[in-house]
Amino acid sequence: MPATPASSPSLTHALGWLALALALAVLWLALNVLLPVLQATGVASVAIRVTIHGLMLAGLWLGLARTSFAAATRLKVWLALAVPITAWLTVVWWLALTGAFRPRPGVPALPLAIFLPVLLAAPLLLNSKRIGTLLDATPTAWLVGLQVYRVFGGIFLVSWSRGTIPGSFALPAGIGDVLVGVLALPVASLLASGHADARRLALAWNVLGLLDFAIAISIGILSAPGPLQLIIPEPPNRELGTFPSVMIPAFAVPSSILLHALSLRQLLRCGKQ
Repeated sequence: MPATPASSPSLTHALGWLALALALAVLWLALNVLLPVLQATGVASVAIRVTIHGLMLAGLWLGLARTSFAAATRLKVWLALAVPITAWLTVVWWLALTGAFRPRPGVPALPLAIFLPVLLAAPLLLNSKRIGTLLDATPTAWLVGLQVYRVFGGIFLVSWSRGTIPGSFALPAGIGDVLVGVLALPVASLLASGHADARRLALAWNVLGLLDFAIAISIGILSAPGPLQLIIPEPPNRELGTFPSVMIPAFAVPSSILLHALSLRQLLRCGKQ
């Protein structure tokens, strides 16, 4: 659908979504500050992770329903993606609960959990013709708006305020995540409305999201106890490897990187049509 000129209604709607995302971020931070047990038990993190996973799988099915694939092909493609993603989440969750990502001598497990899935999955997803067809049929706003969940990364700011995570990591990681998450809904709204500048804003938003990860991952690896540590913060950056905090770098980060990659492919394909 061709982009429409900038209009007041589309900008008004985008501002409304921005206000909603800001309210969600403030509410999440306030709940964790006022109710420390919310973070300590990990119940909220589990609920959020399951909800996001369910939304991803539901969005995948709805996107496939918009394609011209036969019903059997849609089911086959959905299972080919849903089963590995769910298995990946299950394995990472089990490893996190068993303490596999805690700092220890030898090869650090957390960097492997971040980079290995991306290196294995990105080439397959970006070069698949069926994934390309799926992306063409799926509204560009979906892959952007979904990442509103990045506001939950503000939990690093709460941990920093309690003195359990060093500010050298928590501030850039937490602020970056909240910023990307808050901007996700208004950018998605502009895409959905066909705003003239929406595609460029969405491309910039994806770059911002990947830059946030590049900074957070670099500081996280270099400040976590282990053979790769070059930054020695106070307090030590140990919480990053413990459950439930570790689920963010071990699963949310690589899965979000893949979502950014797919969104960029989708937006670039739209630009060529």
